[in-house]
Amino acid sequence: MDIILFGMQGSGKGTQGKYIAQRYDLKIFDTGSQLRKLSQEQSSLADKVRKIMEEGRLVPTEVVMEIIENFINENKSGVIFDGIPRSVDQAEKFNQLINKHNRKIKGIFIELTEKEAIKRLSTRRMCPTCKSIFPQAYTSNYCVKCQDTKLITRTDDNLESIKTRLQTYNKETVPVIKTYESTGILNRISGEQKIEKVSQDIFEILDPIMKK
Repeated sequence: MDIILFGMQGSGKGTQGKYIAQRYDLKIFDTGSQLRKLSQEQSSLADKVRKIMEEGRLVPTEVVMEIIENFINENKSGVIFDGIPRSVDQAEKFNQLINKHNRKIKGIFIELTEKEAIKRLSTRRMCPTCKSIFPQAYTSNYCVKCQDTKLITRTDDNLESIKTRLQTYNKETVPVIKTYESTGILNRISGEQKIEKVSQDIFEILDPIMKK
């Protein structure tokens, strides 16, 4: 069983994805990480990705699907898709790919109001070394993993950029969420709870499916 995690920026789906992966021994797919990984490899797909990135172009959906197919071929047991698919066009091709490989999917949508998303995104910090994200509640100025690395505020975590990203999410990704919900494969979880409660609600949905 593969899991799709949906949620606007700041919903905590990255954090929850890690907990889900640990609980059910799944691998996490997110496009950015895979692009960075492929850019360091030697293969025809890696060459294609490297050329696109060097030219500063957006990675087209067709290539994203190639990257996903390469990933699921390497991880037969199960994958968590973090924020993929992002648009209706991506969803159509993603579903075709999932069906081609006879894989089953379950969607989890972590809901958050825009007001709360803006609050979280404008106050969070990031480790420039390991890229871990730390919420406002984390009081230290240094990364818990890298120890001596001082946390920074991402350049795109300003109010104007945040609002633009949320507008794109509402326009492109919300229709995908509604489509999956209409098919009965997606469950909504409140993301405005404590992290532990969000995890608990997710596990209550997934345990009967994943622990058969």
